[in-house]
Amino acid sequence: MDKLFERNILALAERNKEAAERLSLPEEGPKCYQFLESRNGELIPAMMDLSGAAHPLHSMMDPRKEAKRLIDSVEEPCFLVLLGLGGAYYAEAALERDDIHMVLIIEYGSAGLKELFGRLDYSGVLTNPRCRVLLDAQGEEIERNILDLYQPSLSGGIRVIPLRSRTGFDQKPFANGGEAIEKAVKKVLADYSVQAHFGRRWLANISRNLSMIAKAETALPKPRRVAVTAAGPSLSTQINQLKEKRKELYLIASDTSLPCLLHENIKPDAVISIDCQHYSYYHFLSGIPEDVLLFLDLASPPLLSRLSKNPRFFISAHPLARYISNTLKTMDELDTSGGNVTYAALSLAELLGAREIELYGADFSYPGGVPYARGTYIYPYFEKSQGRFSPLESQVSAFLYRTPLEKKKLPDNSFYYETPILKFYREKLEEKSSMMEAALTQIRGQGAPVNLKQREIQQSTYQKASTDDKANMKAEDFLAQYRDKITKLPKAGINSTDYLASLNTEERILFTTLLPLLAYIKKRNEKLDFGELVEELKTTLTKEINIT
Repeated sequence: MDKLFERNILALAERNKEAAERLSLPEEGPKCYQFLESRNGELIPAMMDLSGAAHPLHSMMDPRKEAKRLIDSVEEPCFLVLLGLGGAYYAEAALERDDIHMVLIIEYGSAGLKELFGRLDYSGVLTNPRCRVLLDAQGEEIERNILDLYQPSLSGGIRVIPLRSRTGFDQKPFANGGEAIEKAVKKVLADYSVQAHFGRRWLANISRNLSMIAKAETALPKPRRVAVTAAGPSLSTQINQLKEKRKELYLIASDTSLPCLLHENIKPDAVISIDCQHYSYYHFLSGIPEDVLLFLDLASPPLLSRLSKNPRFFISAHPLARYISNTLKTMDELDTSGGNVTYAALSLAELLGAREIELYGADFSYPGGVPYARGTYIYPYFEKSQGRFSPLESQVSAFLYRTPLEKKKLPDNSFYYETPILKFYREKLEEKSSMMEAALTQIRGQGAPVNLKQREIQQSTYQKASTDDKANMKAEDFLAQYRDKITKLPKAGINSTDYLASLNTEERILFTTLLPLLAYIKKRNEKLDFGELVEELKTTLTKEINIT
C-alpha cells in the first residue's frame, strides 16, 4: 500500500473507521481525477467528464489564496459544512481560524476519494479534532452527525459552503445532503430556541427542587390498564364514558385536564406536569386531592411540589437533571420529546408498566374553533379579565388566532383548526405509538384524526420504574459542591471544540450540564466570544446557586 494513501487512511480511521475500512478495499473502475500543477506549484485535483476533459476543482493560480479569501468572507464564528473535499484547501483555511468551531466535510464516491488519498496529504486535516469527514452519507447519517456535533450555544451559526466545481458532477447526492443538513439544522435551532428561553429558569427550578427529592416518596403503583386524559374539547363529550369505566382504569391526568375532571367530580389517581413556567400553577387552582400522586419534572416550578403531599420527581433530557440522577439520587427518566404533557403522560403510563392505555381528550387541534375542554384554566382566567370592550368570546378568539391556523373539514362536515405546533404534537404521538409496548387506544373525539401505528406487543418486565433510592447527601451540600466544581473549570479560549478536547472526563460532563444555561446567556450576549461566555456562565450559575 502506498505510504501516502496509508497515512491518509490511518488519519481518517481516527474518527470514521467505517469509511476508512471501505476505502481500504480493492476497487476497480474508470479514473475520476487528473492532477494538475497550479502556477504557484500546488497540486490541483481535476475531475474528468465523460469526454475525458479535466475540470480543476480549485484556482490554477493560487488555490490557498482563493480558499483563504472565501473563508475570510465568513464573518461570524460558526460551524462549517463543506460539500466536497477537493484538495482540502477550504478545510485547511477554515481550520486556521479559531472561531470556526467545527468543519464537517461531506464527500461522495469512494473511488474518487481513493484517488485523492493516493496523491495528496490530508492527514493534517483529518487528525484535527475540529474536523469530521462523511463518505457517501445519506440523509439519516448526515442528520445524526449534525445533531451530535452542532451546538449553537458553542459554535454560533452554521454555514454551508459547496465546492461548486465538485458538487456539479454529483448534483443529486449533494442536493440530498443539503436537504438533510437543512432538516437537521431546523431541529437543532428549535431545541436551541427553547434552551435560550428557559435555560436560566430550568437551573433555578432544579436547584430549588433538590431539597424535596430527599423526602421519602410514595411507592409507585403497578397498573395494568390506564386511562390518560388530555385537555382537548372532546374530553367534555367523553366524560360520561370515562365515568363508566373509572373503576376499571388507573387514571393519569395531564395537569391541563385536572380542573376539568374535578369539575365533573372525577378524581384521578395521578397528575403529571412538565412545564417549567409559573402559569402551570393555574391548572391547580381548584386544588389537588391529598391522595393523588403528583408527578413533576425536576425543572417544574417549586411551588407545584408544595401543593401535594405526594410529589414524585422524574427527569427528562436536561443534562443537569441527568447528572443529579447519576450522582445524588437515582430518579426515573421520562420521554418528554413529544413536547407536550399528553406525550409525557403516556411515557409515565409505560414506566408504571401499563399494558393497555386509553387516551381521552387528545384532539391536537381546535375542533369547531374551541381550544380546551370545559373547566380548564383558560376560561376562568379570561372571565376575570373580561370587560365591555374585551368580552370572553373575543379573548378566546384572540388566543385561538395568536398563531397561524389551517382549517380542515371532516367527513361529517364538522371542522377543526390545526396549527404547526399541534400538528407536530400529533405526529410525535403517532411516532411514539409505533414504539410502545402497551396497546394504545384513542377514544375518538372531534379533532384531528390520529393515526396510531401499534406494534406487536412483546413480553417485557411488568414495571420499569426504579426503586426509591435515598439521596447520598444533603441538597445544599450537593449544590455547593457542584457550584465549586463549575467555578474551577479551566479558563476557555475562543474555540469551543479545542476547549472541550482539553477537559478531562469529569470536567466535560460538568460542562455539558451547563449547555442550556449557556444558550440562555449567549442569546442575550451575542457579541461575547466563547471564552467570555464561559466566564459569564460561571458568574450566572454562582448567583443562582447562592440564591438557593
